Amino acid sequence: MMQKADKVQLVIDTLEHHFPETPIPLDHKDPYTLLIAVLLSAQSTDAGVNKVTPILFERADNPYDMVKLTVEEIRSIIRPVGLSPAKSKNIHALSQILIDQYQGIVPESLEDLESLPGVGHKTASVVVSQAFGVPAFPVDTHIQRLMYRWTLSTGKNVVQTERDAKRLFPRELWNKLHLQIIFFGRAFCPARGHDPNECPLCSKIGRKSLFK
Repeated sequence: MMQKADKVQLVIDTLEHHFPETPIPLDHKDPYTLLIAVLLSAQSTDAGVNKVTPILFERADNPYDMVKLTVEEIRSIIRPVGLSPAKSKNIHALSQILIDQYQGIVPESLEDLESLPGVGHKTASVVVSQAFGVPAFPVDTHIQRLMYRWTLSTGKNVVQTERDAKRLFPRELWNKLHLQIIFFGRAFCPARGHDPNECPLCSKIGRKSLFK
C-alpha cells in the first residue's frame, strides 16, 4: 500500500505535469472585481460568471460606482448566474461597507472579508490567495470529492478537507495547488462518468470501491 507521503508527492508531481500554469478562471482586474466575481460564482459556473461580469463591470467596477446602481439594476444584470436576489443585495451592501469602513479598498484579512455580506470562508480564501498572495486553500465540493477519491481526506465536509489539505501539502504550494486540483478534476476526474482506470491519479491511488 502506498504511504500517504508518497501519495501526496504523486499528486503534486502529477498536477504539476498536467497543469504547470494556473490562470485564474474568473475574469477580473483587481481585488474588488475578483471579490464580486467569486461571490457571483456560488452555485454557478465560471463561464457563466465571465459572461455577466463584463456587463456589470462596464457599469460599475469599483464600490463607489456600484452603490450608485440600485439593487434591482444589479439584479437585472446578474440574473443569468442564479441566486440573483441575494447576490445583488450582497454586492450592493458589501460595496457600501467597503466605502464606509475600508476607504473603498478590499481588506486583505480573512476575518475582515468574512464579515462582508455574502462572503463565506471559501470566497474569502479565494480572494486572499489569488488577489493578495496570502497562502490559503479554498475548498469547494470538487476539491472535497477529489481529496476523498485520492484517500487524502475522509471527505466528511469541506472544513475537514481544508484542514487535511493544509496539513498534507506544503504551505508554499497551496495557492497554486487548489487551482490545479480544480483543473485536473474537470479534465480527468469528473463527478460522473468517470473511469478510474483512465485517470492519472485514481488509477494509482483512488478509492476503487467508489466506482463499483
